[in-house]
Amino acid sequence: MNQIIIFTLKKRYTKTLLPISHYTTLSLPLPLQSLQCGTLLQALTNSKFITQTQQLHAYLIISATLLHNTYLSTKLASCYASCGFMHQAQLIFDQILLKNSFLWNSMIRGYASNGSSLKSVFLYRQMLRFGQKPDKFTYPFVLKACGDLLGFEMGRKVHALVLVGGFELDVYVGNSLVSMYLKFGEMEIARYLFDKMPVRDLTSWNTLMSWYVKNGQPGEAFMVFDDMRRYGVVGDGTTMLAILRACGDLMDLKMGKEVHGYVVRNSGNGKMCNNSEFLMNSLIDMYCNCDFISGARKLFEGLKVKDSVSWNSLISGYEKRGDAFEAIELFSQMFRGAKVADEVTVISVLGACNQISALLLGSSVHSYIVRKGFGGNTAVGTALVSMYSNCGSLVCAHRTFNEMPEKSLASWTVMLTGFGIHGKGREAMSMFYEMLGKDITPDQGIFISVLSACSHSGLVDEGKEIFDKMIRKYNVEAGPTHYSCLVDLLGRAGRLDEAYAIINNMKLKPNEDVWIALLSACRLHRNVKLAEISSQKLFEMNPNRVSGYVCLSNIYAAERQWKDVEKVRALVKNQRLRKPPSYSFVELNKTVHQFFVGDKSHHQSDDIYAKLEDLNEKLKKDGYKPDTSSVLHDVEEEIKEKMLWDHSERLALAFALLNTSPGTTIRITKNLRVCGDCHTVMKMISKLVSREIIMRDILRFHHFKDGLCSCGGYCIEIYTLQYTEDDFSLKGEASLLDTMRYH
Repeated sequence: MNQIIIFTLKKRYTKTLLPISHYTTLSLPLPLQSLQCGTLLQALTNSKFITQTQQLHAYLIISATLLHNTYLSTKLASCYASCGFMHQAQLIFDQILLKNSFLWNSMIRGYASNGSSLKSVFLYRQMLRFGQKPDKFTYPFVLKACGDLLGFEMGRKVHALVLVGGFELDVYVGNSLVSMYLKFGEMEIARYLFDKMPVRDLTSWNTLMSWYVKNGQPGEAFMVFDDMRRYGVVGDGTTMLAILRACGDLMDLKMGKEVHGYVVRNSGNGKMCNNSEFLMNSLIDMYCNCDFISGARKLFEGLKVKDSVSWNSLISGYEKRGDAFEAIELFSQMFRGAKVADEVTVISVLGACNQISALLLGSSVHSYIVRKGFGGNTAVGTALVSMYSNCGSLVCAHRTFNEMPEKSLASWTVMLTGFGIHGKGREAMSMFYEMLGKDITPDQGIFISVLSACSHSGLVDEGKEIFDKMIRKYNVEAGPTHYSCLVDLLGRAGRLDEAYAIINNMKLKPNEDVWIALLSACRLHRNVKLAEISSQKLFEMNPNRVSGYVCLSNIYAAERQWKDVEKVRALVKNQRLRKPPSYSFVELNKTVHQFFVGDKSHHQSDDIYAKLEDLNEKLKKDGYKPDTSSVLHDVEEEIKEKMLWDHSERLALAFALLNTSPGTTIRITKNLRVCGDCHTVMKMISKLVSREIIMRDILRFHHFKDGLCSCGGYCIEIYTLQYTEDDFSLKGEASLLDTMRYH
């Protein structure tokens, strides 16, 4: 019969089996035999063919072929279940009187695969009550449902039935058992079952490796990968994604390169090729995490199609390694290429803005976030609060924080940290107690932020009380960072003996940061004896930590013990240690300018030095006397004074004064700490030119206005882990890095 009939299901048929309101026209040769219909339904088991399935269903209703035909009803229910249309499948399933194992399995699989695990388990139990025996096709999906429900007791009972039926030897059932116990967190049982499997397929290996990586055990994942290769199993894209993440977590560049070579050697593997885009992005991400940014960039440039993941991986890589300029330049390229930034992109770019205090760019990104509707994302909101805090706009940070619809613990931590670095210790304490009033349980990070805020503001008693409550009331174990904050808090206040006693009575072994906190306090209060003890402890732990040598040298220099200074410098030279060069940033019209100490490479260099000379003369008339104790070299006073005026923050300030209109707030960022004399100069210039100068150094902000500073002079010369630009300074002039314009 070659006749072609065209039909459309009318509403009068819709109540026959299913409430189907309308189907499109279907052309089919008539008549169709049951076997032909079954073959068609078998071919349509995919959600993209749902329209054709519904059309065939309509034909079966109209032709009365479906009536009392268990074979076709079973096939149709299975087809709907495979397509994820469980409501339609259930309606047909309920009308079938003789249900075979194929039908039960199809329904159990459909519910388990479409997020209805409870219904899947219910059908399994119903299947047992009806006397239908499960088979090797039943258990994988029942076990999956138990794992998704975290139903440990139910899972164990199903496992027992698997053993009774002898299905544990089936590779698919074995994989499902391993996966289920991994979801329960029962690693020992899962590993035992894995090791006992007589046959393992690639899914077996991938399941175990992925779990190890996801749960912070990348080393174990490597061991499984090595075993897999010894068994001659060739991995696919899923394998490589897991093992590349493990390489990144361990920062194991050597292994990462070996895995890269493995990917290249097996590139002909069809399963590997199917994941090539994801693999390239994972390789880029791995190289970024291993700080091999040149390798990541080379792969990135070689991509024919760069998606948002590719861009985000590289932008994040540059941001994490502190290369803000490259991160922002890539962000600009991304926009020029008409690529749409997502939440991950803007979080990385805001982090880059933090590093160089690029407030204007950060504000532009904020506008983009509002336009794209990302503002409700808690992580994005937290990144914005951090950006505004680190770019010197505490008011905007606080407003953004208050406007966040939902605040995570990280959001509170960032805002508290913002108050702390701006010297607003009282405000930080107030916010901390506000957070407690909202029944938010503080963690270790929150207490670090509060203790640091107390330290910056001289709130010694309050800080000690917080430390005590942390341990006694909130049962938060004090870590090395908490002790470092406490030692810093006491040291700044001159209570060095008390700080030293706390170190000696710590329950855990003091780390480097604890000793250098005490060493920095010794520098402030010129306690040479305790400084020598602290530095000795520090050098025993890490003889290559240059900041310790710098700090000790500064203490000797302040006491004019020049022979001791030379001994320390000789140690540094012999060990070939180098201190980072000092530099300062200033943003002007969305262009970030960077200045090094003694820099003369800027195109406005002559005007900058002329401006500094003019300011020097005016300040001297106002009573300014250079504090050359900040220059820790045994040279003439005149040379010391000249060295002070070559400091990078003064060059940045002169540049900003030359290029901004009167009354404009000047924002400067310095990579090290500000010395005492520069601090004094900034205060006096803020009054002289009637400007507010906001300077961010490596630890905190200084708001200079009307001859005063927000820190009250409390934090000068006592920065933990920091050292001045004159310590071990390089001879000659440093070159200015290329300035970068971003859009």
